[in-house]
Amino acid sequence: MASPALISETQPWKDLKGHVEEVKRTHLRELMSDTARCQAMMVEFDDMLLDYSRQRATLDTIDKLFALAEAASLKRKIDCMYNGERINRTENRSVLHVALRAPRDAVICSDGKNVVPDVWNVLDKIKEFSERVRSGSWVGATGKALKDVISVGIGGSFLGPLFVHTALQTEPEASKHARGRQLHFLANVDPIDVARNISGLDPETTLVVVVSKTFTTAETMLNARTLREWISAALGPSAVVKHMVAVSTNLPLVEKFGIDPNNAFAFWDWVGGRYSVCSAVGVLPLSLQYGFPIVEKFLRGAQSIDQHFYSAPFDKNIPVLLGLLSVWNVSFLGYPARAILPYSQALEKFAPHIQQVSMESNGKGVSIDGVPLPFETGEIDFGEPGTNGQHSFYQLIHQGRVIPCDFIGVVKSQQPVYLKGEVVNNHDELMSNFFAQPDALAYGKTPEQLQRENVPPYLIPHKTFTGNRPSLSLLLPSLTAYNIGQLLAIYEHRVAVQGFVWGINSFDQWGVELGKSLATRVRKQLHASRVREEPVEGLNYSTTTMLTRYLEATSDVPSDPPTLLPRI
Repeated sequence: MASPALISETQPWKDLKGHVEEVKRTHLRELMSDTARCQAMMVEFDDMLLDYSRQRATLDTIDKLFALAEAASLKRKIDCMYNGERINRTENRSVLHVALRAPRDAVICSDGKNVVPDVWNVLDKIKEFSERVRSGSWVGATGKALKDVISVGIGGSFLGPLFVHTALQTEPEASKHARGRQLHFLANVDPIDVARNISGLDPETTLVVVVSKTFTTAETMLNARTLREWISAALGPSAVVKHMVAVSTNLPLVEKFGIDPNNAFAFWDWVGGRYSVCSAVGVLPLSLQYGFPIVEKFLRGAQSIDQHFYSAPFDKNIPVLLGLLSVWNVSFLGYPARAILPYSQALEKFAPHIQQVSMESNGKGVSIDGVPLPFETGEIDFGEPGTNGQHSFYQLIHQGRVIPCDFIGVVKSQQPVYLKGEVVNNHDELMSNFFAQPDALAYGKTPEQLQRENVPPYLIPHKTFTGNRPSLSLLLPSLTAYNIGQLLAIYEHRVAVQGFVWGINSFDQWGVELGKSLATRVRKQLHASRVREEPVEGLNYSTTTMLTRYLEATSDVPSDPPTLLPRI
């Protein structure tokens, strides 16, 4: 018998739909009083602890989700990914970011070829090059050491590496190896981003890494040409080969740009941009800043989760459990958003990265076979480190919309502070909130409790907390390069699990194409209006009006301007 086209047509999906009302009749206060249930909803791996007992789910819910996973052929789909099958069917590509952090002796094939030796060839090249730059044996055009790096890229070429860099900046071992060095990321084509990145930098001591697989990404290449001009203006055009390198597979365009193709670092079609942190996209700039040994620990952390995800039974498998719970919250309980709340300032760029990984992957309206979906997929991801978020949007989370929350805590601070005479140290103060907030969301506060506290009657409605708001807690032992790699891989695989269950393609991103193609049309119009003073034509009334206003207000911009760079 042929399997149904959509997961929503299967019996396990229908069973979960019927199960929702039973769960809605039970408050988290009651669920949390069941010690056996709470114990069953805790999973440990490699000194990490996941507690999902504050999800609006019973043990029966979890069993039903496992049945849904079986109906979705989740294990087979995971195996297909690891085996290099072309699961990205719309682009006819394998999905093998796990190969980027595989051990040197591993065998992971795409189209019958083991890709791991190719990965390690690039890693070895990065190690050798980064050590030459860091040691001062590779110098700039004037003989000065290159201590500052600007990585130019956008989307997956920017958000992931920035997250890892920000997390490593205060890690004691990593920060020791980064002393005297700076790493910047230039993503936005807005000239303000250029100005901020080159402010205070000397072209003589700056190395630029241009990250573009095809070397045609419009924003990235305009920024790259801008920095090429910045270097050339100060040091002469011949300096470009000493001050610019590339992460790309298009060697002819790399060479045409003025970069020595020997200084191009490859990555592959089976690596999606948002999954490319562990490729040269992230490994090169991070190795230049922290040294390859630190980055290798990050890769080993990700690999430990890759192995856990591949081999652990589903009831002990952290990415699988997180993915199934997200499907439950989105598709059955009807919660469209998720808050990612790391109680570590070092993880301040984690939520923006996962926002892309999740929303670009699972923001789809059709199945992998192109069938329109009768259910919602994807989550609206946002977040902020605690306790900053508590003084920003937690009001809504506690008393407004129900938003499932991921609380991420760290046992040992990267930078502990102790003050004599204080009741608790700074990290304990932070973690007090990490432990308290999930209970506040789960239990809330009843009118009866407020009455016993003699709260004035007119304030009771305002001070009542309904509770019954789901969350989960992930407690990491520390935040080393290894742990950062683990955290990244957990969320990458969680997103894949959601897509595999929903039956969508989590590895393409056609939704970003339309806006880019329309921008090309506007770009041509701007050029025609600036250079030949042609009126705005062929656009709708609204866009025509706005664009005409913009052109009129910037009429002082010359049609063929001389080069002008930021002056901060």
